[in-house]
Amino acid sequence: MKRSYKPDGYQDLSPYLIANGAQSVIDFLKIVFGATDLRRYEDPKGGLMHAEVKIGDSAVMIADGNENWPGVPCHIHVYVPDVDAVFQKAVNAGAEVIQEPKTREGDPDKRGGFKDPSGNSWWVSTQTN
Repeated sequence: MKRSYKPDGYQDLSPYLIANGAQSVIDFLKIVFGATDLRRYEDPKGGLMHAEVKIGDSAVMIADGNENWPGVPCHIHVYVPDVDAVFQKAVNAGAEVIQEPKTREGDPDKRGGFKDPSGNSWWVSTQTN
């Protein structure tokens, strides 16, 4: 049997976050999205060299920033079954609010945004039409 080019259950595209405080981001993702651990590799000093968590059907890769690879905030969009519930979990977990969930004319999604402990912007939405 031919070996797959990617791990079982992985999608073709995975965001890779270089974060200042990667473990705090992982903890946040577990609270807000119910993320589950897939892989984890620590460096000799105890930092997070590479980790992967699963959110829904997607893997998110993450590592601690360092002098060669500084943390860089990014924007990530996630479709969720209940945008209001996920947004509230994020707020309860200490997220910085970017935008309360709302719908806009011509957009079939109700969308909101918040920042995680490392400054990454997470946009969550639920299709409503």
